Amino acid sequence: MALSSCGGGGGGGGGGGGGMPTLPVSIATLLPWTWIGGSSSYNQQPIGYPGARMSSALWTDPSGNFWMFGGETVNTSDINDLWEYNPSTHAWTLESPSSPLNQNQPGIYGTQNTPSTNNLPGARNDSVSWTDPAGNLWLFGGYGYASTTAGELNDLWEYVPPAKTWTWVGGSNQINQFGSYSSTETPGARLASVSWTDSTGNLWLFGGQGYAASGSQGELNDLWKYSPTNKAWSWIKGSSSPNQPSTLSGTTASPGARHDSVAWTDSMGNLWLFGGQGYVAPNTPPGEFNDLWKFTPSTQQWTLIRSGNFLNQAGSYGTSQTSSPTNLPGSRDSSVAWTDTSGNLWLFGGYGYDSTGALGELNDLWKFNLGTQQWTWVNGSNQVNQLGSYGSQPGTRGMPGARSSANAWFSSGIGTSGSLWLFGGLEGAGNYLNDLWQYTP
Repeated sequence: MALSSCGGGGGGGGGGGGGMPTLPVSIATLLPWTWIGGSSSYNQQPIGYPGARMSSALWTDPSGNFWMFGGETVNTSDINDLWEYNPSTHAWTLESPSSPLNQNQPGIYGTQNTPSTNNLPGARNDSVSWTDPAGNLWLFGGYGYASTTAGELNDLWEYVPPAKTWTWVGGSNQINQFGSYSSTETPGARLASVSWTDSTGNLWLFGGQGYAASGSQGELNDLWKYSPTNKAWSWIKGSSSPNQPSTLSGTTASPGARHDSVAWTDSMGNLWLFGGQGYVAPNTPPGEFNDLWKFTPSTQQWTLIRSGNFLNQAGSYGTSQTSSPTNLPGSRDSSVAWTDTSGNLWLFGGYGYDSTGALGELNDLWKFNLGTQQWTWVNGSNQVNQLGSYGSQPGTRGMPGARSSANAWFSSGIGTSGSLWLFGGLEGAGNYLNDLWQYTP
């Protein structure tokens, strides 16, 4: 799936967002999700509830509340509203507005390193985000509006929820900045990267689509670490040039340049990376990945765990609810992922390949067990472009439709294994969603 200059992943596919269609026989487990709120129709405006959107920046605070900033909405407009959701009371709170009449707003940067309630990052999508040990929210880059115009961004922001203040911490208030890989190290402007937080509170950033060293632009595979204590970036691994292929073994092993992957951190502090769209070999066009990588911070080495030799692979689903060493999700980008209380990865949807090799939007849910290092197809369809099943009203069981660039959180306080939460995304060209779903294993 090509990534347009205006924003996030997703595309292709189709199908409606509402109604009560009969689910196809390829659905592994019927009605495993609960539709919590939002609309079963497309392109809803915010009316006391977040409007339809894709590719927002997301956090979970120490109290277990979910946060969502901006994203891309109807007519490919960017927004910069900030919402808080309490999963216990099911209540959304608008912390800072960006009304439908105030889309595509430039940022209010103020003075660097000076917090203010007047500061506000510009409207944007496909940023990355972190939560630090103090519960503050960090936001980096994406595609959207700097102080004047739209483009790719490399600004770094901190939000302190109790004070409701944004601080412009680093990077530029201008668009399309090249990276600095020596002296004062700073990642270049980019969108659709992935991020992690390690056990010591450092923020990690990998890849995306954007600007490498001076004079170069494209898909990236550089790995960066940011220390909130020192307020400094460090370039750790990867290339300062774009469009690099994967290196599959040895001390120089590294994922190829890519955007719209998914990532998570295990209980040992290792960083994991799955899929995305990008480059696997020299002189080949980009495509969809389903490779799985692990990065060990103590050795600063990447290890290829699964696949990696081919692009655009069909999924190997096996039997529903049954793990197998031969199971593997199809190549895809713009999925969402969670980590459960046991450190296992959960993966949902995106834009990619189903069991037949057809390309489109997906609604399959997978679990990767860190102990066995095997995938299980949990539920959803093994075919692309499936409709959602909503039931009669919020609170009923159903199944989210196929989508890409959705928003997701994990709650450890509901259910014995916690709950997966899914909001919005893109279902077919121009069809933005604002439905909220909960899945409890």
